[in-house]
Amino acid sequence: MKIGELSKSSGCSVQTIRYYEREGLLSDPERSEGNFRLYSDKALKELEFVKHCRSLDISLNDTKRLLELKNKPEESCSSVNALIDQQLALVNKRMKELRALKAELQQMASACGSNNTIEACGIIKSLDS
Repeated sequence: MKIGELSKSSGCSVQTIRYYEREGLLSDPERSEGNFRLYSDKALKELEFVKHCRSLDISLNDTKRLLELKNKPEESCSSVNALIDQQLALVNKRMKELRALKAELQQMASACGSNNTIEACGIIKSLDS
């Protein structure tokens, strides 16, 4: 299939597919006589794997590492477990930061009534301090 067909099948834009190729996340595609990229079902599976990793907010470097490990089925999966543990720690840290952000925004929202002027706005005062 050509890159447009891969894009439709995967839900990834053509630009994203080309980017993933440049970053080494996808195997180099075959080329037609007219130099068009030609992709196999294997390429679609690779792209779906990368998309799934990205949906879990796994970095491109870690995704590349997972792809490398996926192609070495005889190796121990301890490094995969460590990578996912690290990702989980990042998610937990981000969730803590988001809870703090939510609390601050809620406090700001309660600091101002909707009938105030900008001069008396508690939110503006809070942001200004």
